[in-house]
Amino acid sequence: MAGMLRTLILALLLVPGPAPAADSGALKTAPRLESLQIEIWPEYDRPSALVILKGELAGDIALPAALALRIPASSGGPAAVAYAAAKTGPLLNLPYDRSAAAGFILLRFAVPGRFFHVEFYDPLATALPERIYKYLWPGDLPVGALQVVLQEPAAASGISVQPDLADASIGTDGLRYRAARLGPAPQGKALPIEIRYAKSDPRTSVEILKAAAPLSSPAPITSSEEREAFRLFMATAALALLAVGAGLVYFLWWRPRSRPQVAAAGGNFCAKCGHALAAGDRFCSKCGTARA
Repeated sequence: MAGMLRTLILALLLVPGPAPAADSGALKTAPRLESLQIEIWPEYDRPSALVILKGELAGDIALPAALALRIPASSGGPAAVAYAAAKTGPLLNLPYDRSAAAGFILLRFAVPGRFFHVEFYDPLATALPERIYKYLWPGDLPVGALQVVLQEPAAASGISVQPDLADASIGTDGLRYRAARLGPAPQGKALPIEIRYAKSDPRTSVEILKAAAPLSSPAPITSSEEREAFRLFMATAALALLAVGAGLVYFLWWRPRSRPQVAAAGGNFCAKCGHALAAGDRFCSKCGTARA
């Protein structure tokens, strides 16, 4: 009996215990963003909604930084994934991996610079004048300062946005923009954005702006080379005008004048100046020359 008990105890000791749980916190930890700007441009250059995600990594994040974020599966995938070393620096294409993730497309990429840029087109129903577009930021990354920007479609009216985007301005492209700074957004907190407006013109904003653009005027002279060439041209033109004017003055005032025509016969005109002589005149009454 004692031997059986020892065997049972030994067997219990040798049974492997439950494996330690994976560090779910480490799996969910994502690099912190200093800021994220979500821009939505409905019907800009396609009859769909262009969504642009512009992110800036926090200054203490080591580079390259591995990022994972989701975009709607309805988009079919990103139109662009890029990065930049500076906020206003040139964007460079960035390789990425994609996989399906329950209604989303999960993008994974490593960012070698502080700034990243993701674009995708999401379907937008345009059969009726009333338009509704909904986008959900899934909160994949912790954000220190979140901003949302809406580009209002050309020829649209009755625009409403949730959340409220109170700041309005006109962009250099002539379109109206609405924006709002929403403050920090922790990881895992989703942000739904809903846009409603009316638009009966089927053209995109780009097509409407192009049709309304005035005829192009000559481009202003900006570079030093262009200004120098323009000054040289004006100087050459001025010299040419002066030469033409001088030639005209010489022709009108200094060309040899033809001698007055003197009658070859009859003796009724002065042989020197051609003045008419009266009968019996021995000398010209004008210049005094003796009559021939």
